[in-house]
Amino acid sequence: MKDPNLIRNFCIIAHIDHGKSTLADRLLELTGAVTPDKMVEQILDDMELERERGITIKAHAIHLDYNAPDGNTYELNLIDTPGHVDFSYEVSRSLAACEGALLVVDATQGIEAQTLSNIYLALENDLEIIPIINKIDMNTARPDDVAEQIIEILGGSIDDIIKVSAKTGENVEAVLNTIVKRISPPIGNLELPLRSLIFDSFYDKYRGVVLYVRVVDGSIKVKDKMKLMASGKEHEVDELGYLKLKLEKTDELVAGEVGYVIGNIKGIRDARVGDTITNAKNPAVEPLLGYHNAKPMVFSGLYPSNADDFEDLRAALQKLQLNDASLSYEPESSAALGFGFRTGFLGMLHMEITQERLYREFGLNLVATVPNVRYKITTTKDETLWIERPSDLPDPTNIEYIEEPMINAEIITPHEFIGSMMDLVKVRRGVYLESDYVDPKRVMLKFEIPLAEIIFDFYDKLKTVSRGYASFDYEFSDYKKDDLVKLDVLVNGDMVDALSMIIHHSETYHWGQKLVSKLKKLIPRQMFEVIIQAAVGKRVISRARVAPLRKDVTAKCYGGDITRKRKLLEKQKEGKRKMKMVGYVEIPQEAFFAVLSIER
Repeated sequence: MKDPNLIRNFCIIAHIDHGKSTLADRLLELTGAVTPDKMVEQILDDMELERERGITIKAHAIHLDYNAPDGNTYELNLIDTPGHVDFSYEVSRSLAACEGALLVVDATQGIEAQTLSNIYLALENDLEIIPIINKIDMNTARPDDVAEQIIEILGGSIDDIIKVSAKTGENVEAVLNTIVKRISPPIGNLELPLRSLIFDSFYDKYRGVVLYVRVVDGSIKVKDKMKLMASGKEHEVDELGYLKLKLEKTDELVAGEVGYVIGNIKGIRDARVGDTITNAKNPAVEPLLGYHNAKPMVFSGLYPSNADDFEDLRAALQKLQLNDASLSYEPESSAALGFGFRTGFLGMLHMEITQERLYREFGLNLVATVPNVRYKITTTKDETLWIERPSDLPDPTNIEYIEEPMINAEIITPHEFIGSMMDLVKVRRGVYLESDYVDPKRVMLKFEIPLAEIIFDFYDKLKTVSRGYASFDYEFSDYKKDDLVKLDVLVNGDMVDALSMIIHHSETYHWGQKLVSKLKKLIPRQMFEVIIQAAVGKRVISRARVAPLRKDVTAKCYGGDITRKRKLLEKQKEGKRKMKMVGYVEIPQEAFFAVLSIER
């Protein structure tokens, strides 16, 4: 049986692109988890999308065996975590399964906004934090300055900081030795009934749901009867194992260990991330704390391009939710798009990645509606409504006021871009709160901004005005009342509910004109005239006309009475009028994202 004192569970946390996946590669090499001939960059990022974009999307767990200088062989369970703000929920789940964290900071960039957020998460989970300064081989590296930043936040001594180059492997061996010395072994009791935390899962079409677990108390063996405490469902354990590059079977997992469990679980909703596994014959009294439910911040409707694919989309979302617990969805219908699902995401990148995964992994062609946030409506009868679709907004005469979600944003930027940041946030209806210098050349600005103002192109604008140097992090604050109205889009008098949006009253004319102009370019010409309108309530604020395709019916009239030509033109005009009454205007997918490219 494995000695719990020889187990170390840890994760790697960092801002995006600070080198955590590269450091994980070196740790795998040094422990012999992968042979040199099979080594590739970002080996734990096994998703094609992760390699293409150079970012970690999913938390990845790996079991390593390390022969330490003290003569012992330690079992190291590493979880590589994402760095982008949209995937912070993955980070929080990883931290709950660990006793320690490697905090990786880029020697050329220093502390960034997401770095601070991850530090606070690690401190909340009472983890041992080992600070590591990476990329010391770069010409622009300034490890001493970055070390001072880390000490200012974490405290401690400069000797506690490890300076490495994950790319060249310089001093990475010291990281493994420090993990063994400073991270405490897991606290668990082998004598207590089994309690095991599900921290991730995925669906295998041949074997059902595969659970990634951290055993906290007791032990679990093959052929045991396990019980999922939240759902109450019982299953026999078919297979156990360690999370190596390929799943490696074992007969037993004991307190403190991390591994996988397969139990012929076919019902996708039976096994939830954050649930506790116990022994059905000798159950635990209390489940583990699990996780807070992720709160979606951005909502969009996902509709299959082919109506027959609706059930396939449902099944795909169920399987994807196993692998991404922060994803939420519910059925909805649209007059323009048919049946689909109202889907909640943690941010715009999360939304983009999810759509791409649905296409690549499940072969689904989707139409997505304009992303928006959840609003709080107080009616004239003092009722409270929550809406995620602008089309669900009650009649304006029944609305007392509308409240929108606000965020507290932290922007870390070189001090020369402070003015540009202030201008950018002002345009987005942001309010300045305070500022604090991280180091002599960089400042952290804090703002309160409506969430709806950052879900489109805010991050891209931030990088543009700061020449790529600024970093951004945010957390939900509260709901605040403002002068908000619904902007509708009508095509030939029919409202396109999927293009409706809720915006600030002061921006209605600007958005209405821009959106109508965009749609005029995107909607193809028909055999009849197409009128595009933007309206607030009954008041039309912008209008555009898409001219019809026209056949020259007078082409064969060579001379003769003019009345003959007039009769042909009148007949054509009447035909187009009838056609318009029954004609259907097909709106392309690009039109639903026209709003995203509207310049502020």
